Amino acid sequence: MTGDLFGEPEPAAAVFEPASSDAPLAERMRPRTLEEYVGQRHVVGEGKILARALAGELRQSLILWGPPGTGKTTLARLIAARNGTRFVPFSAVLSGVKEIRLVMAEAAAQRKRSGARTLLFIDEIHRFNKAQQDAFLPHVERGDILLIGATTENPSFEVNGPLLSRARTIVLEPLGADELVRILAAALTDERGLAGRATASEEALHRLAAASDGDARRALTVLETAASLVDEGGVLDEAVLVEALQSKTLHYDKSGEEHYNLISALHKSIRNSDADATLYWLVRMLTAGEDRRYLVRRLVRIALEDIGLADPAALGVTESAGRAWDRLGSPEGELALVQAAVYLARAPKSNALYKAYGAACQDVETTAAEPVPKHLRNATTGLMREVGYGQGYRYAHDDPAATEEMTCLPPSLADRRYFPRDDVGSDGA
Repeated sequence: MTGDLFGEPEPAAAVFEPASSDAPLAERMRPRTLEEYVGQRHVVGEGKILARALAGELRQSLILWGPPGTGKTTLARLIAARNGTRFVPFSAVLSGVKEIRLVMAEAAAQRKRSGARTLLFIDEIHRFNKAQQDAFLPHVERGDILLIGATTENPSFEVNGPLLSRARTIVLEPLGADELVRILAAALTDERGLAGRATASEEALHRLAAASDGDARRALTVLETAASLVDEGGVLDEAVLVEALQSKTLHYDKSGEEHYNLISALHKSIRNSDADATLYWLVRMLTAGEDRRYLVRRLVRIALEDIGLADPAALGVTESAGRAWDRLGSPEGELALVQAAVYLARAPKSNALYKAYGAACQDVETTAAEPVPKHLRNATTGLMREVGYGQGYRYAHDDPAATEEMTCLPPSLADRRYFPRDDVGSDGA
């Protein structure tokens, strides 16, 4: 938390105080004006959703949702500068309820004294629990503060419903390769950045951009690392880039939304019989460190749900792959998972068994639990035979017509069909 909340609103320049010369390159190159801001044209362009806020007409609180390095903090600062409001950065990582109450009290006093609003920027708002988020509600409701929350997590799950209903959610996208190249090129020529320190070809900048996955902070960090590996005025060639990049670190959270997005992509690619996409999404998850046993469980599920009896061997293939991974471990065992996934993608598909199971579950839940028909009961004692157990049962091996003429379902479900009658013994697909 910075600044004097009881003074006059800070001028735009104070929102973008120059970073020290030893600050990280990404901080030194933070855009100071909308003209320097790269990307997110779908929300900051003329006539777009944030155009009025950036023109000095912010009327409601905002939740900025997007991946790391997509300009959330900078966008909040630009909005604060354009609206002449006091900009108070507030970290959900470092602050608690005590700090929240202090900031809210100061903002209310400022509003009462001068009529000016405080623009409270909460970085990583998803790290506040629900009770902490509730502390902002009355102040947002009264208009004492304009709140801009930044989050990399889905606000639907991580932000309180009442707070979410009082704010506009803005979705920011990963930056494109060309946008990252513009940012990197500017850093190599700007005095705040690496002017005179190093040079790089456009091809090299595209290489850095591709390795950054739409994250400008990551791109600038790698560029700074590369520049530190050469002498003053040196060229960032292939050898330097390889050393600077090392191995790629993928944005992934094994318990967050990206986990579910990727497993959904894998499952749907297999269902769509797209072996190439299946391989790609599986390798993405393996490389990011996904739990291998979780992947095995999902592959087994897919074998049952989407392949079913159209290829009963699919279940055995996936189970064998799981046992192979348990025996071999990484990295050798991962090829077994790849083989199983590609097998499932290429296998014939049917969800008839899955649908039939769901329908049977529904019937068990919603219909009376009728007694088992007497002709299907075993008559193991004389009394059972006397009361009719087993009477009318027909042995299908000796009496093939029994498969058509003898009913095995309870009376109320006698005509229920989970599979087409001409597909007895098959998948019904």
